[in-house]
Amino acid sequence: MITTLRNRILPIVGLLAGISLISPASQAQALTEIKVSYQPALYWALPFYIATEKGWWKELGLKPDFSTFPAGVPQIAASVSKSWDVGGTGSVPAILGFQRFGILTIGLTNDESAGNALVARGDKAEQFIKNPASIKGQTIVLTSNSTGDYAVQACLKKFGLSKTDVTLKNMGQSEIISAMSSNNAALGGLWAPNTYTMEEKTGARILCSGKESGAVVPGALIVRADYAKENPQNVAKFLAVYLRAWKWANAHQPEAIAMMKKFYDQGGVSISAASMKKEFDTRPTFDLAEQLRIMNRSGGRSDVDDWFTKIGTYMHDSGSIQSVPKPTDYITDKFLKMIANDPKLNEFANRSN
Repeated sequence: MITTLRNRILPIVGLLAGISLISPASQAQALTEIKVSYQPALYWALPFYIATEKGWWKELGLKPDFSTFPAGVPQIAASVSKSWDVGGTGSVPAILGFQRFGILTIGLTNDESAGNALVARGDKAEQFIKNPASIKGQTIVLTSNSTGDYAVQACLKKFGLSKTDVTLKNMGQSEIISAMSSNNAALGGLWAPNTYTMEEKTGARILCSGKESGAVVPGALIVRADYAKENPQNVAKFLAVYLRAWKWANAHQPEAIAMMKKFYDQGGVSISAASMKKEFDTRPTFDLAEQLRIMNRSGGRSDVDDWFTKIGTYMHDSGSIQSVPKPTDYITDKFLKMIANDPKLNEFANRSN
């Protein structure tokens, strides 16, 4: 009797043990790795951090593998080795990425027109504010082929100047902060949160932003064309995760700002709570419906087409690209429409909790 009972129990125990061993592996295999690239400690990259902390990637079966870059140009160059599949970057490197490597723009991160600016050192700011013409002959340190560069040149035009009236010197953002802080440069092209760092820690002043100069500076969500062709569903899921993170952040701003502080700290950036609040107040983001609206071509060129064409024209005039690409060649709302037409993804992307 005991032997018979034991014979019945042991297979069951063995089966349960097998289930306990197999289940974690099966769950791990259910997650699909997706390589995500971005630039750390930036407002538009916050959704990647939020989604990771909240576990939202897993909800759609994705496992992000992050890679970070100091600026857009090295980020774009890394696409050649397929070190990343999708990501976020500035509109200038997004266009450069299409021209050189066929990278597609599949959505917008935010409107960062107010976050890219021409900044003056504190002791020189009043002079330039009172007499913008005195900028002529000055050296401006900036990151070439960037949204910061685009904003600076738009600001120069606003002041009745051109890039031939000044000397533009290429530097990384951290180098610009160092040069201006040590009085080795009076003018710089910076993007947020570096602009806030300079204002708070050195007394620097913003002379003009992209918004004030009339230059719309959108941030871009991007994907390698080959990855998009082979994994369209993963691309749509990536976008859905990003959109949900902004939806949540805008609905829970105090908590989102607390998470922003941790995210910025990880990237070595320290700014005040007021400046973090300013990021939310001055840089609009777009939910699914808004993304589809600004990318809608039913009446001809979309808003996004116009914004990127102007940026492409600036890049062409600056000699960065040989021709201005047609927006329809590299900007697509295909994956946003996939979300809109999929009840599960649509609900997920629009969830604010």
